[in-house]
Amino acid sequence: MKTKPLTIGSHEIGGKTFTVFAGPCAVESEENFKTIGDFVKKQGAQGLRGGIYKLRTNPESFQGLGEKALPLVKKIKSELGLLFVSEITDPRQRESLEDVVDIFQVGTRNMFNYELLKELGKSTKAVLLKRNFSARIKEWLSAAEYLIKYGNDQVILCERGIRTFETEMRNTLDFNAVVYIKKNTSFPVIVDPSHGSGDRTLISSLAQGAVAVGADGLLLEVHSQPEKALSDGQQSLGLEEFSRFMETLKRILPVFNRELYTSPV
Repeated sequence: MKTKPLTIGSHEIGGKTFTVFAGPCAVESEENFKTIGDFVKKQGAQGLRGGIYKLRTNPESFQGLGEKALPLVKKIKSELGLLFVSEITDPRQRESLEDVVDIFQVGTRNMFNYELLKELGKSTKAVLLKRNFSARIKEWLSAAEYLIKYGNDQVILCERGIRTFETEMRNTLDFNAVVYIKKNTSFPVIVDPSHGSGDRTLISSLAQGAVAVGADGLLLEVHSQPEKALSDGQQSLGLEEFSRFMETLKRILPVFNRELYTSPV
């Protein structure tokens, strides 16, 4: 089945072009977010990611800046002209985030949060729906149908790894699912090799694999100082690592009849 491209502003996701969203797991400060945003844009990223609200297993872990991050994110996003994707963790956050995000991210823990999906079904903003780490493909697609039923057909699926018997990595990235989605649905699908492995040394190779199996884009965690990141530093690419990866990406995309999206502006 042919993918139905999704248009957000002047940007198309799911067509011939390939989209890269990159940025920190969590927005930590205005200066840090601006530094990372400037860098990923110069390297060719078309979207900026950054957590405002964070769901953390450990209650003592950094939970995100919350509402304090909203004005600084809005300012930097406007200056950079990049699409911004961020996770919504509670239906009550929709109103405040609506004016900031271009794409709502539904994280793995909330894929089964049907009340949240119903709420986002009322939004006019696109939704990046991550696969739950224990979800079957059918369950993942059913979650997408919730969004559509309640009025929002701007859905992007994100494969971010599932739990298996393997313990060497954080998750097991399921390329089978990417191929299945591309062959049997019209949804654009992107891959998150950062969460798919939990190991920055594996990200480049896994991302290249995502291109090979037909993914429409990538969601990458990038930080100016991964060793000091307040969240997921072990799976975040450093700036120079990201630069080298983007050079590789630009070389391999034409092999698969894809090209990196370039803004018409």
